[in-house]
Amino acid sequence: MLRELLSIFKTSNPLQAMGENFARMLTLTYEMTAEAGEIYFGMKASPEARTAIYEHDVRVNKLQRTIRKQVVKHLSIPGNRPDVPYSLLLVSLVKDVERIGDYAKNLSEIIDIQDGSLPEGEILDELKEIRRGVEAAFQAAADVFSTSNQERAIPLMQQSRDIAHRCDALVTRIGRSSYAAGQTTALVLGTRFYKRIGGHVLNVLSSVVMPLHKVDYFDEEEIPQSGPSGMARSSGPRLE
Repeated sequence: MLRELLSIFKTSNPLQAMGENFARMLTLTYEMTAEAGEIYFGMKASPEARTAIYEHDVRVNKLQRTIRKQVVKHLSIPGNRPDVPYSLLLVSLVKDVERIGDYAKNLSEIIDIQDGSLPEGEILDELKEIRRGVEAAFQAAADVFSTSNQERAIPLMQQSRDIAHRCDALVTRIGRSSYAAGQTTALVLGTRFYKRIGGHVLNVLSSVVMPLHKVDYFDEEEIPQSGPSGMARSSGPRLE
């Protein structure tokens, strides 16, 4: 289904404008995530940096509303009923990307409750590794989506699931630590926000591999595995 949606995006069909707006949303929210990480780990932010994140968030929200309006207008025209599945997929993905913007904004706001810098040590090192993994998957997601590249999507999905498990384990470690209340709160929130950002990136990646009714919701064993040659091997046909 995604390949067909992307082929529509490349035509003069009104869905092309929706695809371009969705690409802008991905770019903006990736920039928000990277900028929020700099603020969070640096525990300092210039007024300009904070303002930039909020301005990006406003633009993302406007793009989401624009795409929704475009979808409704497109589907109200007789003869466009065949585009309903593609429109439903796009609306679902738009919500995921909008939520990423919200979590990135929340991440940048943690410094408001944290007194001083984050505590150095293995826990912070692990969180920095999680950040790198989330940002790397997010940076690759736009290209993977635009090319409908299942071979690249599958390992990124698996890595994203691993990162989610690492986040859960890290929250437990933080809870058992002897950090001060403010430090504990900042670390737990940072870990949770990175888990949620990574989860929504995973949903975008899942649209490359999973059929529409399983986007955002699937079991690990349903993800096609890689064969000896490194090429994706599906356990069965996808139901489009």
